Amino acid sequence: MGSMFRDLKVNEIDCRVSQITNTYLTLLLYKDARVDQDILDETVGNMNWQRKHSRENANCMIGIWDENKKDWVWKEDTGKESFSEAEKGLASDSFKRAGVNWGIGRELYTAPFIYIPLKDKEGQDNFELKEKNGKYNTNTKFIVEKIQITDKEITALAIKNNKGKRVFVWQKEQNKTA
Repeated sequence: MGSMFRDLKVNEIDCRVSQITNTYLTLLLYKDARVDQDILDETVGNMNWQRKHSRENANCMIGIWDENKKDWVWKEDTGKESFSEAEKGLASDSFKRAGVNWGIGRELYTAPFIYIPLKDKEGQDNFELKEKNGKYNTNTKFIVEKIQITDKEITALAIKNNKGKRVFVWQKEQNKTA
């Protein structure tokens, strides 16, 4: 039996720079906590789930009402602080991780390695590079343009930059039978 929760939609997946050098960057895919809230509301109804935090928001439990058992079923996970708002980030991260335990967004863990070179084959920039004190960063934003998910696994992915240029395309190789 699969997850009771639907796959994420393309507009529910965000990109974050994981690593950046003077020649390339790598991206991670993620969802924000509002996605989990919306999917819980949509799937089980807004009165049929709840969340509880413990250990100063490090842990979050999501409970879903089971009508057959006439009881709450709970799944829990631990989060980590974000760089900006530590407490809020910790609560949000533990909530999103508890959501993954229920199957919400679990497909993100099957994402390919997303490597984007600074320049494309024609020498055009894929992203803006900034350097300060030997550290690199970028103001370029990246958007999931297309995604294909099969059985909770990402099987195809296209990412564009905020100027609309497609900078990453990937498709899982199909098993070839002789």
